Amino acid sequence: MRPLLALIAGGVLCLAFPTFNIWVAAPVALTLLALALTGARARSGFGLGLLAGLAFFVPTLQWSGIYVGSLPWLALGTAEAVFFGLAGLAYAWLTRWGRVRPVVFALVWVVAEGLRARAPYGGFPWLKLAFGQADAPFGRLVALGGPPLVGFVIALSAGLLALAVQSVVLRRGGMPLSRVVVAPLLAVGLGASGLLVPLPTDGPTAQFLGVQGNVPRPGLDFNAERRMVLDNHVRATDDALQDVAAGRAPRPDLIVWPENASDIDPLRNADAKSEILATVQAAQAPLIVGGLLEEPTDHVSNVSLLFEPGKGNTARYVKRHPVPFAEYIPNRDFFRIFSKEVDLVVRDFVAGSKVGLFSVQPKAAPQIRAGLAICFEVAYDDIMLDAVRAGANVLVVQTNNATFGYTAESPQQLAISRIRAMEFGRSVIHVSTVGQSALITPDGTAHQVTSLFTQAVVRGALPLRTETTLATRIGEVPEWVAAAVLVLIMIGSFVRGRGQAAGVAETAETAETKDEDDEHVS
Repeated sequence: MRPLLALIAGGVLCLAFPTFNIWVAAPVALTLLALALTGARARSGFGLGLLAGLAFFVPTLQWSGIYVGSLPWLALGTAEAVFFGLAGLAYAWLTRWGRVRPVVFALVWVVAEGLRARAPYGGFPWLKLAFGQADAPFGRLVALGGPPLVGFVIALSAGLLALAVQSVVLRRGGMPLSRVVVAPLLAVGLGASGLLVPLPTDGPTAQFLGVQGNVPRPGLDFNAERRMVLDNHVRATDDALQDVAAGRAPRPDLIVWPENASDIDPLRNADAKSEILATVQAAQAPLIVGGLLEEPTDHVSNVSLLFEPGKGNTARYVKRHPVPFAEYIPNRDFFRIFSKEVDLVVRDFVAGSKVGLFSVQPKAAPQIRAGLAICFEVAYDDIMLDAVRAGANVLVVQTNNATFGYTAESPQQLAISRIRAMEFGRSVIHVSTVGQSALITPDGTAHQVTSLFTQAVVRGALPLRTETTLATRIGEVPEWVAAAVLVLIMIGSFVRGRGQAAGVAETAETAETKDEDDEHVS
C-alpha cells in the first residue's frame, strides 16, 4: 500500500494549486504521505517520497515543456521530486519505530522546501505549499511567519490527522482518546487559526495603471516582432490615457509595463526610446518599463527602467536571479551532451546585485516606493523580503508569460503575488505581457484579473502601507529554527538508536553466557 499511497498523495497535492484551487487538498495529500512514510525503511522512504514528488511536480510543471519539449519539463519535475525523496528518507528514518510524529513531519517538510528554494543553481521555490493557499485560512498565516510557517502548519495538521488514522487502524480496541479525537480537533483548529490573523488594507492611496499590451503570438518567438510588442504597449497606454482625458478614469500616479515590453534596448535604440519618452510626456506620470539591455559585453540584462516626465531614464533594476536553463545556461558544455536546445540561449543574462526599489513623488499622492521583482523572482523569499525591508510601500511584479501559452503557469504566478501581498501587508501591481494581470490589495484579493493573450489594462487606487508584518521582521528565522531543531532531533534519534542497539547486543551476550553456564552445569 505504501507506493500507492505515495502516488495518490502526489496526485491529490496537484489539486491544491491553480487552476484547480482546491486548497484543502494540501493537508489531505500530506496526511496520505505521512502514512505512507511512517515506519518505512530509510531507503524505501526516499523512493516513496520520489514517487509522490513525481506524481506532483510532473503534471503541475507541465507548462515548462510546452514549447521546448519533454526533456526540460521531465528533468525539472524529477529534480524537484528528489527533494520530496530526501524528505521521505529523513522522515522514514526518524519514524523507523513505526509511530507517526506530526512535529517531526512538519519540520522535515519546512527544511525540504527551504533546500529546494536554494539548490541547485539558486533553487526553484515554485509550488511551495503556501503558494496554493491564497484563498485558505492557512494562507493568512503567511503574515506571521512567511511561507515556511504556512507549510509547517499544514504539514503539522496533516501529521495530526495521520496520527489519528494510524490509531484507528492499528488499535481498534482501547484507542487513546488523545489520538482519535484530540488530534483531529487540533488539526482543524490549526487550519482555522489563520482566520484570526488581521490583514488590514487601509492607508493613503495612489493611482496605478498596469498595461498588458499582448504579443503577436504565443511561444518562444513571442518577440520575433519586438517592435510590435513595444507598439502594443504604447498603443494600449495611449488608449488608457484617452479615458483620462475624457474624465472617464483618474490620472495615474505610476504606470507599469511588464517584463519584455521593450526587448529593443531603449537606452541604445533612439526610436524605442523616443516612443517611451513620448508616452511618459503624454501621461505626465512616471513609467516603469520592462526591457532588455545589450550589456555587458557578450551578455544581456533583464531590467526594469524608470522613466520620468522631463527627466528621461532615472533609475534601473537588474534582475538579481536570472532563471537557469532559460536566461543563462550553467555548465553549458556538460548539458549540451543531453540536449542541443541549450544553445537556444545564445547570450547569458547577467545577475544584478542591488535591491529593486524605485521612488517617485506624485503631485497629488504620497511618495511611492515601489519594490521590484521580475517574473520568477516573486517566488524567492529573500528578493521580496529585501525590497520591503528597503522601504517599499507597494510591490511591482513584472512578468512575461508568453512562452508558456495557455497553461497554468500564469495563474500559479498570480497566486504567488497574492500570497506576497498578505505576507508583507503591501499592495501588488502584477502585470504580464499577455495575462494574467491584476491589482492586488494587501489582503491578497486580486482585482480586475485579465484573460490570457488579450490587450488590457488594470487601473485603480491601491493603499500605500508602511507598517511591517511579523513575517517581515523575522524574515528567514522560521526556516533556520526548523533546521536547527530537526538536526537536534536527528542527533537524538541517532543516539537513541545506538543505545537500543547496544542494549540488544548486551541482552544477547547475557543470554549466550547463561546458555554456556547452563551447559556447564549439565
